[in-house]
Amino acid sequence: MAVQQTTAQQTTLQARVKRKRSAGIRFMSYTIVTITILAILGLSWFFLTASGTSLRFMMADTIITTQHRDWAKYLIGTSELQKRVEAYTKSFDEMGTEKDLGLVEIAPLPSHTPTEVVAPVKKDLVTIENISGPNFKGKLVTISDPTKLRIAVPEKAGKGEKVSSMVKRTGAILGVNGGGFIDPNWEGNGFQPEGVVISGGKIFYNDKGMNGTVQIVGIDKEGRMISGKYKVSELLQMGVQEAVSFSPRFIVNGVGQVKSQADGWGIAPRTCMAQTKDGSILFAIIDGRQTHSIGATLYDVQEIFLAHGAITAANLDGGASTVLVHNNAIINKPSSEYGERYLPTAWLLFDHPETADIKNVWEGLDISKIDPSKW
Repeated sequence: MAVQQTTAQQTTLQARVKRKRSAGIRFMSYTIVTITILAILGLSWFFLTASGTSLRFMMADTIITTQHRDWAKYLIGTSELQKRVEAYTKSFDEMGTEKDLGLVEIAPLPSHTPTEVVAPVKKDLVTIENISGPNFKGKLVTISDPTKLRIAVPEKAGKGEKVSSMVKRTGAILGVNGGGFIDPNWEGNGFQPEGVVISGGKIFYNDKGMNGTVQIVGIDKEGRMISGKYKVSELLQMGVQEAVSFSPRFIVNGVGQVKSQADGWGIAPRTCMAQTKDGSILFAIIDGRQTHSIGATLYDVQEIFLAHGAITAANLDGGASTVLVHNNAIINKPSSEYGERYLPTAWLLFDHPETADIKNVWEGLDISKIDPSKW
């Protein structure tokens, strides 16, 4: 009897094990089938619906703004990637050609006779406020006197200089990263700019020739912001005092040129510059590629600028270059894991810009022989 009971118990136990094993296999099968169905539905939505395609192109645009541009082909294909880049290039070029109608009103210095009593309006030279949106956080800088801005360049030839270093070295109040530069594999030394660099009314760097056209972001003698596409010779005729090269100009005569989020060139860290009707300069510095702030589109920045009365606005170098320095401290959070980048240009603010010691680091150099990858 005992032997029979033991055999029966073993048989029952084996049956239970088989049932559990069978249940486990069924559960795994159901899970795999469910995941497969959800994946098919998700991919179908991602690739075949309007909302999924919109997200896919936004993700592709975001990748296009990074050093991994080629990865976007896995989302939209190689042919579509090329079309997308060409479309942005064409659009940026067109934004730079519309004529500025001169809507900014630079206030002249007050003049009065000895019998007049004039109470000057006192404005802070610089104010900084927090700005934010669904995906981003950043800073909005307002500078009341645009003529207090200068373009600074590295002190020594061979590599760029951190904006915080430029600020400390020159005694500036504030510093913001400037224009574009040649950056092989996004590992460049930050020494060779692209386009043109003008500081103190003098051309420091020019790879286009006097009759070549270039997209610039600058300020003229009166403090009026000049941006868009011009011949280099025109810039001197217009009295441009400070300028770097970048694009696009995305607010023209008070009208935003970026029509929607879908045309906003992806989500990224941003540095952008604008001017209001009274001449005040605005800088938007948006953190990105981080948990506290993914980044902003140009449409996001455009909406912020328009809400603050911008008449003209243009994009500056962004991404890992985006940085804001005030009172010798970095007050945003640059996206690079290595901290600040070495850069060829920066917008610096001074109480007395005429005394700023800014020398042309490229003077006497053959720019065709600069190696931007050599550290």
